[in-house]
Amino acid sequence: MKVKGDMELKYGWMILFYFLLFPGCGEDESANKVDLYIKEQVILKEEPGIVTYAYLPQYSHTVSHTRHHSLIQYLRKETGLNIKQIFPDTFDQHMKMVGQKKIDISYSNPCIYITIAHRYGAKAFARIVEMTGRDKFRGQIICRADNSSIQTIADCRNKRWIAVDSASAGGYLYPLGHFIDHGITKQNFKKIAFAPGPGGKQEKVVFSVYAGKYDIGTIREGTLDVVSSKIDINKIRIVSMTDSYPGWVYAARKNLDKKIVGKLKQAFGKLDFNVKKHRKILENADFIKVIDACDSDFDSVRQLAVRVGMCLEE
Repeated sequence: MKVKGDMELKYGWMILFYFLLFPGCGEDESANKVDLYIKEQVILKEEPGIVTYAYLPQYSHTVSHTRHHSLIQYLRKETGLNIKQIFPDTFDQHMKMVGQKKIDISYSNPCIYITIAHRYGAKAFARIVEMTGRDKFRGQIICRADNSSIQTIADCRNKRWIAVDSASAGGYLYPLGHFIDHGITKQNFKKIAFAPGPGGKQEKVVFSVYAGKYDIGTIREGTLDVVSSKIDINKIRIVSMTDSYPGWVYAARKNLDKKIVGKLKQAFGKLDFNVKKHRKILENADFIKVIDACDSDFDSVRQLAVRVGMCLEE
């Protein structure tokens, strides 16, 4: 009896396995051959009424998400708008997406702002006050701390320079103006390179200098704090600091509904660093306040762009 029971149990498992592995077809159905090597792009239909929000990818997408996720949650609740954070891979892609109306709200450096304003009619409506309490920021020129050949900005001549991006403010435009003010032009460097790949470009500049691939790098102030958990920043030395220029800016794409902009300005204005639940949001975002802005606030950046020969055309 035991042998018979074991055989019945074994037979039952075999039948179950067969039907799991080879699901049957109905009388009117034919079996379809599935080729697992053929890939098909899945296109998702977007929800209606989405307001897209993008943080210029100066750092990795992880940093962008971590810094602004709670801020976006606050804005969604405060405004009632269906705000969605999206993640362009490069500075150039960010700008083009503003022009294509794929980014409604751009959070970017002032260099990118004057470009998208010129090319695509974007309009500044708010700007941030940094954790330092200033509404401006600077660029930094860095080298390895043990590089004895570089002590002053004059020593940067004929060196290998890695910058963030040609459209980076603190990571290129501000330092370039600083070099020119000290009699050093682009032609005076042995090499000028820009950080490769999507996102995380500020970090990549620091890592490249740290690894000795380049003699000097240019970043925005605050970047060394971002990478302090990944490298020993005591092995990096700040050679020089640029002048201060207007800080990061919120801009609306051309023809975005003014009611949307008005709701966002009102919500930003309510953020108060002295309110506990707001302080956490602001600390994550790495600023202490959002203030009103207008296009003319960035005229000094435009003047610098002209002085260094930056092209705002596509």
